Amino acid sequence: MRASIHGLEIIGSGGGFRMGDKPIWEQIGSSFVQHYYHIFDTDRTQLGSLYIDASCLTWEGQQCQGKTAIVEKLSSLPFQKIQHSITSQDHQPTPDSCILSMVVGQLKADEDPIIGFHQIFILKNINDAWVCTNDMFRLALHNYG
Repeated sequence: MRASIHGLEIIGSGGGFRMGDKPIWEQIGSSFVQHYYHIFDTDRTQLGSLYIDASCLTWEGQQCQGKTAIVEKLSSLPFQKIQHSITSQDHQPTPDSCILSMVVGQLKADEDPIIGFHQIFILKNINDAWVCTNDMFRLALHNYG
């Protein structure tokens, strides 16, 4: 198997995909996450290359489908500057050869206070490129009372 994720080429065979001490799905998931947040933090209008027309996004409960709608949603968020810091990430292979990734971190938008967030991605290899088919994002807000 040969897979490429944004310049990282990974070659393996059979079910024992490993790079170093990490299984292949962790390497691919980690590479995707790093690349995603780099693009998001520098120019989120360029995120379309990570999605397909069938991709779905749920952002704080609001749903949209298709890479054009997703990029429009992410580009219209009400901040000029953002920086993500990843606290932890976990990745699992799925039975249908996709990768499920969960990210927990903090973000700082403009001059707002730092706030926690959670994001989940499902990644699929299409034509030797890993793309996001599903994306769910929530700020780590708690309503007590």
